[in-house]
Parts: sequence; structure tokens; C-alpha cells
Amino acid sequence: MRVYLPSTLPALARAAAEGELGPAPLTGYAVTPALTEWYASGDTEELEYVALTEAARASLRMLAADRADGVAAAPRRVVVAVEVPDGALSMGTDLEERARVRLAESVPMAKVAAVHIDDDGAAGDIEAAIAALPASDGGDDDARFTVDGAEAHELMWYATQEIPDLLG
Repeated sequence: MRVYLPSTLPALARAAAEGELGPAPLTGYAVTPALTEWYASGDTEELEYVALTEAARASLRMLAADRADGVAAAPRRVVVAVEVPDGALSMGTDLEERARVRLAESVPMAKVAAVHIDDDGAAGDIEAAIAALPASDGGDDDARFTVDGAEAHELMWYATQEIPDLLG
């Protein structure tokens, strides 16, 4: 099953150095039965896009957490697409997170299918979204609009052999 794991550039660099994405458990997003039932009119490609978008939202929160911890993280959302056996994950029942899955084990970098990352041109909107997250979570509609604005940027697709160049 294709699973989209939210990440950041520092976390991707650690994974590349260690040879695996982890430690487990990992939260990811995938085309789950609950997502398929909720989005009944969508084809597989549309459903995968929904899961990718959910992972990008989680990546934004990871960026904010890194910044709060003093980690210098570039303002670029990162989503790592991995292929894992269906038995390696569990699916939640939370209606708010129809695409969320949990992986019980770390994922070897050999299972990475692709990496999706914001273009450098998105940096300003990503910075604004990170700054607006606390107010958005507090119910501020203007802040929520700013956070949602990050999604106006499509993530760029990169092959696994391009990971060293992305980190360099």
C-alpha cells in the first residue's frame, strides 16, 4: 500500500543518514476504506491526492514543532511516499482523519517510492502559515485562511535518487 509520511528536510536528512524513516510508530496517510467510502466519487488518483494533502498539512505542523524546538528547518513541506505491506499498518476509525494510518515499524529507505517537496517559491506562504498556526488552532478565521493558503502550492515530485541533491 502507498503511504504518505509527513516529514521535514532535517528529518529526511536523518532518515537518509540512518537508512530508515523512524522511529516507529509512524503516522502516515493513505487511501483507506474510510477515505474511499467518504469520497465515493473519486478515483484512485484523486484519493491519493487527498492522502498526500493530509500528509502535507501534518508536515506543516512538524515544521512548526521543529522551529519551536530551535531546529533550523527550511520552510518547505516534505512528504515521503513509501510502499508498505497492508499488514504493516493499522487504520484508525476517527472520522476527522479518514486517511490516517499508523505504521508499527520503521520504514527502510529502500521502500521509498518518491519524495514530494515544496518549491522554493512557496517559502513565503509556508512561513506565514507556520506563524499563523497557533491563531488558526484558536479559531481565528483569518489565520485559518493563511494556513489554508499553503495548500495553494503543489508539492514537487522527486525520485529517490534525487534525495541527496535535495539535501545538499
